[in-house]
Amino acid sequence: MVSNGRAVRTTAPHPQAHSPKSTPDAADHASLREVMGRFATGITVLTVGGERCHGMTANAFTSVSLDPPLVLCCIAHTARMHEAITVERSFAVSVLGVGQEDTAGYFADKRRPAGPAQFDAVDWVPGPRTGAPLLPGSLAWLECEVVDVHQGGDHSMFLGAVLSSTRAAEGQPLLFFGGAFHRCAPHTH
Repeated sequence: MVSNGRAVRTTAPHPQAHSPKSTPDAADHASLREVMGRFATGITVLTVGGERCHGMTANAFTSVSLDPPLVLCCIAHTARMHEAITVERSFAVSVLGVGQEDTAGYFADKRRPAGPAQFDAVDWVPGPRTGAPLLPGSLAWLECEVVDVHQGGDHSMFLGAVLSSTRAAEGQPLLFFGGAFHRCAPHTH
């Protein structure tokens, strides 16, 4: 490894400590869930306005392209959000921050009311481009128009052209890791 123009020797971890192990059930659902739980992600709430008004906590969300501005979200075929995005052809994203753990939990709870009534329990404003609910107190917001859909196993990947994007002046991200919410450690110099 090279650092500041000088070679730095790194010590490899003990082979037993962090070696991948192949097991006969490596591709089963539980194993994959455990493995993917080791990948830290941000937390979003995806929303759709209109007749299919709905919200859903999601961490399967990412930026795809800056030119043109595109994002991607992955939704299970069985989720209510799948039908909502398919019909409305647009969605909004609220990127959650520290202090919004209850909001993330609420939109992940399948027992919450369906339709517009689910938004009675939270503060929200309609997105100016899509009318989809945007959640105040978040770190950032996007509104998107679906431009393509790809099938991937039991999910669809919705590619969204970004119609608008705004961000809060400050805040810390809410993270998901190992099946639980986490906060970033403060950055030290």
